[in-house]
Amino acid sequence: MSDLPRKAVTRTAKLAALPLGIAGRATWGFGKRIVGESAELVGRELQQRTADQLFKVLGELKGGAMKFGQALSVFESALPEEVAGPYRAALTKLQEAAPPMPTRTVHAVLEERLGEGWHDLFLEFEDKPAAAASIGQVHRGVWHDGREVAVKVQYPGAGEALLSDLNQLSRFSRLLGPLIPGMDIKPLITELKDRVSEELDYGLEAQAQQAHAEEFADDPDVIVPQVVHQSDQVLITEWIDGIPLSEIISDGSQEQRDRAGQLLARFLFSGPARTGLLHADPHPGNFRLLPGGPDGEDDWRLGVLDFGTVDRLPGGLPSTIGESLRMTLDGEAEAVYELLCEEGFVKETIELDPEAVLDYLLPIIEPAEVEEFTFTRGWMRSQAARVADPRSPAYQLGKQLNLPPSYLLIHRVTLSTIGVLCQLGATVRLREELEEWLPGFLPEDPADGEEAVAEA
Repeated sequence: MSDLPRKAVTRTAKLAALPLGIAGRATWGFGKRIVGESAELVGRELQQRTADQLFKVLGELKGGAMKFGQALSVFESALPEEVAGPYRAALTKLQEAAPPMPTRTVHAVLEERLGEGWHDLFLEFEDKPAAAASIGQVHRGVWHDGREVAVKVQYPGAGEALLSDLNQLSRFSRLLGPLIPGMDIKPLITELKDRVSEELDYGLEAQAQQAHAEEFADDPDVIVPQVVHQSDQVLITEWIDGIPLSEIISDGSQEQRDRAGQLLARFLFSGPARTGLLHADPHPGNFRLLPGGPDGEDDWRLGVLDFGTVDRLPGGLPSTIGESLRMTLDGEAEAVYELLCEEGFVKETIELDPEAVLDYLLPIIEPAEVEEFTFTRGWMRSQAARVADPRSPAYQLGKQLNLPPSYLLIHRVTLSTIGVLCQLGATVRLREELEEWLPGFLPEDPADGEEAVAEA
């Protein structure tokens, strides 16, 4: 294929064709119905054709269009099954692959950023990409010291393409909304735009990845590749093999699913506590399952990739999350409501019934109430339907709640991770991870306070 389409007019034309194509297929479907084909069969074929075109365009454009598709993909488990079926395969494709950048372009970027003798830095370099993502693609190589490495090369013009796509997709948000019923697409696109500059900065990504690599260096459960070299548009890290989480979702054993789910939950909550950073791009393409866990080669570890998007949380996750979660589980409606008001989840101009707020929250936090919980697509769909149905009390109350800006990314990452757990169908001891890593979830031990006073 040719280079990444960079001209705004070209990209806009491709994206603009999406809603037109959807309308055209609807007309085609109506014609099929007139000649007597069943509504169910026509509907399925229509959805499949729509999914194929949507993700073909997003994949070809890479940039913000593909980033948007990846962000949507983790919410697939919230779709009704009759809608999710046709989209699932197309969504999974986006999580792992996209059309490659031409070899001449890759070489040109490497020469510009690493120097004319860039080949001498490698004992081996594979021109065929091992993976492609929204703003860059990864090549496998062997560094001059013998280490196997992943060489991430940014697409030329990726920044302009990202912003162009997301601006265009924002205009189509109303038409794209039906992809995820009950989800407001526009704020998702706005947030992706806010993260563009960070994701394009491989220096920031290298810092975040190295901080995780050092913290998890001796961890028996999680492995993060060390950074080997970084310059503008090029990031070189240690290579890790393993089974992509998207393959575990489609073909993994239940043992692999459960282990992956447990480790994903552990990383979500332990990462901010240990590094002060929240890995904020939890789609399945960024995780691997590797043999060699605590119980030997038959056990599994979680490999974590791509630290281009992180939330900086120097004190770890806010204790408000743990405190409100604990008090909700304990049925303390008034205390929960007061805390939510203090943090801005309930605006000063709005007054709600604390018991109604508790009733709204309890089903969502069911996984934290029990010793272990099996995440399923059915459970996710029931939650999505409950808060998305305009006739339900949950929908009416949810409309009056507010999400403070400082919680936006935490909220999306948590929801996305739960979406992946539901795709895995994993049984997870979530409460165990919350007790270990989430500030405020366990009540303070009075003895701790007495010891602090005594030491003072």
